[in-house]
Amino acid sequence: MRSPDHSDIAYGTGERHKLDVYLPAGPGPHPFVVDIHGGAFKMGSKTMSAASEQILVAGVAIVRINYRLTDTDIWPAQLDDCLAAVGFLRKNGGDYGIDPSRMALWGQSAGGFLAVSAALSLVAAGQPPQAVIDFFGPMEFGSMDSDMTALGKTAAMGAADVATSPESALLGYPVGENREKANAAGPIGRLATLPGLHLPPLMIRHGADDPLIAPTQSERLADAWAAEDSSVEVDFALVPGAGHGGGDFDADAVLLPTAAFLTKHLAAG
Repeated sequence: MRSPDHSDIAYGTGERHKLDVYLPAGPGPHPFVVDIHGGAFKMGSKTMSAASEQILVAGVAIVRINYRLTDTDIWPAQLDDCLAAVGFLRKNGGDYGIDPSRMALWGQSAGGFLAVSAALSLVAAGQPPQAVIDFFGPMEFGSMDSDMTALGKTAAMGAADVATSPESALLGYPVGENREKANAAGPIGRLATLPGLHLPPLMIRHGADDPLIAPTQSERLADAWAAEDSSVEVDFALVPGAGHGGGDFDADAVLLPTAAFLTKHLAAG
């Protein structure tokens, strides 16, 4: 696994407020994507997998961040951390070889939820990213169980509605006891509060055979994004035969289009 060019940079005061920067070859400053790890909001770190070489070869730097987990903090601490990292990078990115004006957000699973959530907060603040990418993230907690049921499946990690689910642990209450409130906290619910605002381009990839999060969650996001801003690009596709992450999402068939999406939207204006 390649080592970062800059490691354990503090973007805040907490133990988890650290980030790593991976730079592509050639002179900077480089456009960059903030890569937010998954782990059901309760585990994982910025070093849990290798930085994507396909992205780096395309000339895009990768910034990988840690954020607070649900063993210590509930929502919206995780969102606050992502926004704090973005704020730090926009202020100090030039010191680390990246161009603060050319930023995208990208997350996998729980990180996908956080990437899209952070993008919406930045849109609302008038500081949108140039693009956002979601890989197989949950997008509407209150419909996760019904989406699986509609497919004739039961989620491999159990129901989202129950008090012990990762989603309930994140919010601090059982999703099934207040689905309306749970939905309002997520990206799809929040989109309804941002009418008339221009959204960044969105790319979504989801495993067609995901045993944890129904692909319907990604379909809901794609439809809601396009409904709120019909002028913006929404690149949504299922990955045939793929589950929840794994090698299918490290393959060129997924990461080369991801790199192309990033270079297209992070090109110098």
